[in-house]
Amino acid sequence: MTAEDRQARTRFFVIGAVRLAGTITIALAVAITYGRISGVPREFGYGLLLFGILEMLIVPQILVKRWKSPSSE
Repeated sequence: MTAEDRQARTRFFVIGAVRLAGTITIALAVAITYGRISGVPREFGYGLLLFGILEMLIVPQILVKRWKSPSSE
């Protein structure tokens, strides 16, 4: 396996891990907003939900653009 292959594989797993973390954050936020976790204000759950959505949908796209290979033209 070449260094480029290892780098591509690492980036692939990082993007997947970021999406998974976003999904877990959303699940936690939903539990907080529905009152399943006591002692935490619902407003915090709403903020966490927004953060989780950004983490799951937008951050991976930013990473893809940042890590995109230069065109070979």
